[in-house]
Amino acid sequence: GHRRKNWKVRKFVLRDDPAYLHYYDPAGGEEPLGAIHLRGCVVTAVEDMPDSKKYDVGDILFEIITADEIHYYLQAASAAERTEWIKAIQAVVRTGK
Repeated sequence: GHRRKNWKVRKFVLRDDPAYLHYYDPAGGEEPLGAIHLRGCVVTAVEDMPDSKKYDVGDILFEIITADEIHYYLQAASAAERTEWIKAIQAVVRTGK
């Protein structure tokens, strides 16, 4: 959503073989709308975003930077969920294929 200046709800599925984070329309559909290749990526919590005043983001944002230096900003439902996503993605980056 950060690239388009708006946020969209998406369903995410984390896979480790191959290491991808696929995203889907939450209303349904079997085919993913897209995927983030996780091999060689960096995932971190985001504490402050320049245009975050427009959104109620608090401490629930995280960022994935791919090996190709593409930045994805994601918003979790809670701070605890953000921590879970970051740990899960980091585990896939370390062990995924």
